[in-house]
Amino acid sequence: MSEAALAELLRGNPAAAAAQLHRAARDGDIEAQVLFAQMLSEGRGIARDAAEGLYWYTLAANLGHAAAANMVGRCHELGHGTAVDEALAAAWYRRSAERGSVWGMYNHANLLATGRGTRQDLVAAFALYRRAAEAGHAKSMNLVGRCYEEGLGVDADSEAAYRWYRKSAEAGDFRGQRSLAAVLVEAGRIDEAGYWLRRAEAAKASA
Repeated sequence: MSEAALAELLRGNPAAAAAQLHRAARDGDIEAQVLFAQMLSEGRGIARDAAEGLYWYTLAANLGHAAAANMVGRCHELGHGTAVDEALAAAWYRRSAERGSVWGMYNHANLLATGRGTRQDLVAAFALYRRAAEAGHAKSMNLVGRCYEEGLGVDADSEAAYRWYRKSAEAGDFRGQRSLAAVLVEAGRIDEAGYWLRRAEAAKASA
């Protein structure tokens, strides 16, 4: 089934989509496994079952799917379908990041930055935020800006912080828009700060 056909089926008949994805997942289709896991986790088109969702995410992750590895980490971090285990979450986020997932990089960096589930390492956290940011991840752009502003894992650099906050803001992250607005207020650029605060509120409302 094409992505367009699946999207249409999901809109019109989620239960039929879930059944079709389940068949494909059982047949070894890795993308179907991830999508079926998502439907189970959300209870969309099928009864919500976080534990079974984790099963299918794990199956796909063990076959090398980077996004699925990130979701396995997320389940272990938040206790979705399993007990909370931040060390296991960190391990899965690391695997996801190593496979190129920007969300895996971001989530692993968050644990490294706070020392949850792993030894705190601000330098490693900054490096991961930077990799994800350079790949276009807007939330990571904001945190690269914060690292530069506060000197977390990197030498403080207010100009670099401003540049990354602006990148994050322009990419649509409401936290980046708030961060940029705060810097603009400090610089006395009140009208421009107000513009980004309004953008931030609109972006948060639609999230």
